[in-house]
Amino acid sequence: MNYDKSRTVATSADSDFTLTIEEALERYSRAGLPRTPRSVQRYCAKGHLDCRRIETEFGEKYLISPASVAKHIAYIEEVRPVATRRDLSRQVAATVADEKGASALPPEPPTDRDESRPVAADARYTLRLEGENEFLRRQVSVKDDQIKDLTERARETNHLIAGLQRMLLLSRPEATDPPAAPKGTAQ
Repeated sequence: MNYDKSRTVATSADSDFTLTIEEALERYSRAGLPRTPRSVQRYCAKGHLDCRRIETEFGEKYLISPASVAKHIAYIEEVRPVATRRDLSRQVAATVADEKGASALPPEPPTDRDESRPVAADARYTLRLEGENEFLRRQVSVKDDQIKDLTERARETNHLIAGLQRMLLLSRPEATDPPAAPKGTAQ
């Protein structure tokens, strides 16, 4: 028994990829599903569309298989009614009323007002920011002076320690001199 089955070709012929991004956009528009060029590029990058990327003088561009565009349009149309059912109204939940006829659920409070952020061009904010910037510049200048003073003190300290080390080395008797003999002894 022969178990060797023929395999499908791993790569398709380059002649299958004939649509440019603009032509694919036109097909999406004719199907009533307008898309942006960036969307089609994302479809290509994510593998939703069969495509080839080719080098041109001005960079790279996609060539797309017409069959994959048709297949993707069919997929979108199949999924779209489920995801965006705008033509059907939602069912309203029945409210539970107490004996007085009032709703058992308390009314929802209104949402907070959305207030815009203060405009940065306002003179008060600009003056405040400029004042803070000037304060920070002065602080940096003070810190630079402190660092310069500390560096100078560290250099002076190193010179003093070097002088002390030289003094200690000069006051020590040399190990090369023989010890002095006591008086009255023969050598």
